[in-house]
Amino acid sequence: MNDASPRRPRALTQPEDLLAEGLVQPAEMAALARVAEDFRIRLTPAMRAAIARPGDAVAAQFVPTAAELVTLPEELFDPIGDAAHSPVPGVTHRYPDRVILHITKTCDVYCRFCFRRETVGETGPLPEPDLAQALGYIAATPAIREVILTGGDPLTLSQRRLEEVLARLSAIPHVTTLRFHSRVPVVAPERITPELVALLRAQRPAVWVVVHTNHAQELTEPARTALARLADGGVPLLSQSVLLRGVNDSHAALIALFRALQDNRVKPYYLHHCDLARGTSQFRTTIAEGRALMAGLRGHLSGAAIPTYVLDIPGGFGKVPVSADHFAPGAAPGTWRVTDWQGRVHDYVDPSR
Repeated sequence: MNDASPRRPRALTQPEDLLAEGLVQPAEMAALARVAEDFRIRLTPAMRAAIARPGDAVAAQFVPTAAELVTLPEELFDPIGDAAHSPVPGVTHRYPDRVILHITKTCDVYCRFCFRRETVGETGPLPEPDLAQALGYIAATPAIREVILTGGDPLTLSQRRLEEVLARLSAIPHVTTLRFHSRVPVVAPERITPELVALLRAQRPAVWVVVHTNHAQELTEPARTALARLADGGVPLLSQSVLLRGVNDSHAALIALFRALQDNRVKPYYLHHCDLARGTSQFRTTIAEGRALMAGLRGHLSGAAIPTYVLDIPGGFGKVPVSADHFAPGAAPGTWRVTDWQGRVHDYVDPSR
């Protein structure tokens, strides 16, 4: 009798893995090999199970295509300007009272539209000397009250490592809020254990988890169980999504997503306009299309289920709501004059489809 336990499903990380799963075609392999040289591939078992057919709303987010080999003139290596506001390695300090701590470069999945796709997966966890310098900067800057842990995905770290980092952040008196930005509850829900929830709940600085998800199809039963475990454990939950052509650029898709999030005790927080990352033009809508979609949600969703539609101004000038208060038509077709949080005005090129 064979007593060997069944092999656990593994993540798909190579074009050959995707071919074996029927998610790509043999004719695509040469192009996908070139894509893989520049941009990492990783699809978790949970998200493979969520794909109903090749090219659907889940597959489109994680399965590479030859379109990623096309870089338009307006696309950027660092589209939101992380590097421009990095006083020390691992920290982005764009606003006075909060910083981003890039605690790891590792993700459980690699999204095909990621604005940090040039750097994710490069180095793994932030090295100790850089972490010490980052925490020293935060400790020496009393204006900072909120630390946003991201990367990469902070919930890919081991619980031991997370506990150590959280203890060091908790020792900084002026830090009152910790925010995790993560896809893990959706794409690797098995990581949301009772022990992890207890760790997050026990922190002195209040811990919030902002869940990244873009389509209701991603919210599988295991994902819903993970979200319930966090909510039941007293961890406040927000969501952020990206407006993606061919994935969620319809009233029906957005309404289904935001209703599903609200049903699972997650407050829709941000809907991001797709950033100008290299090789992502196939995902972008226009600003006008995004505004029309948001206008169409009113009356069909309660205010508690409607996120703020935002643009990260290229160059590192921060997020702004895509609203009449911040956006005015530019002098040329397809351009906007965008006012940032400090009152500065920037030209934004809004590429056509």
